[in-house]
Amino acid sequence: MADDETPSDDRSDGDSTDGDSGSPGPYPIEGTALVKTAALASVPAERLPELLARVQADLGPRLDEYRRRYERIAAEPDRETFLVESDHWEGVADRLGLSDRERDAAARAHEAAVERAGGSDQRAEFETALEIRSGVVIGVPDNRNEE
Repeated sequence: MADDETPSDDRSDGDSTDGDSGSPGPYPIEGTALVKTAALASVPAERLPELLARVQADLGPRLDEYRRRYERIAAEPDRETFLVESDHWEGVADRLGLSDRERDAAARAHEAAVERAGGSDQRAEFETALEIRSGVVIGVPDNRNEE
């Protein structure tokens, strides 16, 4: 997996660390969640990084809104995870002009990342929550002013 070094756009500022390093690069989906999405998505795997970077560019500036409006179920130094309404991804797709397939791929990637965010002890709980809601993982800037 690590030798798959396809060039991405310049949004990563040259910090193109790979999957399991803990650093999400231009989007907070990595490792198993990204591989699972690539296997199941209706878009070519090589387009996923650009798609997820576009979604992160839209969601990142909205982080404070998500903190106020949605249930945050996990917070890590580089990402925060939220449960949102089931039609959430339709609004994101409308804002970004995503096709149905792109929307589904983005939602699937985020939901796979939500499942992994809980660790083994919370995974079943998060999977159950995703049966009636959707999930969003938003990368946070390194210079957060929080505790």
